[in-house]
Amino acid sequence: MLTAACVMGVMICFAQKQSESREYYQLTVYHYTTATQDSMLDKYLKDSYIPALHASGMKQIGAFKPIANDTAINKQLFVLIPFKKLEKLKEITDITSKFKAYTEAGEEYLKAKYNNPAYNRMEVSLAYAFELAPTMKLPSLNSPRADHVYEFRSYESPTEALYRNKVKMFNAGGEIALFKRLNFNAIFYAEVITGAHMPNLIYMTSFENMEERTKHWKAFVDAPEWKALIADEQYKNNVSRNQTILMKGTSYSDY
Repeated sequence: MLTAACVMGVMICFAQKQSESREYYQLTVYHYTTATQDSMLDKYLKDSYIPALHASGMKQIGAFKPIANDTAINKQLFVLIPFKKLEKLKEITDITSKFKAYTEAGEEYLKAKYNNPAYNRMEVSLAYAFELAPTMKLPSLNSPRADHVYEFRSYESPTEALYRNKVKMFNAGGEIALFKRLNFNAIFYAEVITGAHMPNLIYMTSFENMEERTKHWKAFVDAPEWKALIADEQYKNNVSRNQTILMKGTSYSDY
């Protein structure tokens, strides 16, 4: 069995073989149930964790809640952190311990009792930015912040080869170019390196409001570029599951 140190060593070797310009993303999904947990997570992220990340020089931290949370039993909160080097992973994990004020602000979360945790489970994945989208792009939206819609998608593939084929479809195949032409305000596209749903890629787009989201996707499926792509035999059957989550940014998200 590989130790944590061995896993980190493999990741660092992987990083050294890649272009320095492409970012990494840590995506943490908190799963929870109650209003008390929701409040504990908000307070910790708003007053402790994200301010500590900012203090260490990290920027563009996203924090989102699915629109479906209002009626869902299994509620979720997504935290997205971009960074340049894999060595940052350890720092991200222990970030609040570097800043006493932020540790104190997060005390309720950090010292939660076994029978009153801030979440039921947390799911963490690591992703590597696409070749043609090497860095995160903050959305350019003009509507009121409360109207903004963030769409997170995860495309799972039946095999590693078909997964690579789907990544190629986004890059060389022109899917990213089509999203750009139609102004989907894409924030990132990335290959998942470690996670629970591999092999898969993830990406996030953003819209002024739900109506604009509907209009953009209609334009996408009607586009000649998309019609050509889905008719191309080389890209057949490369996605076995498409998970789509529509979200709103929290008050403490950087965008």
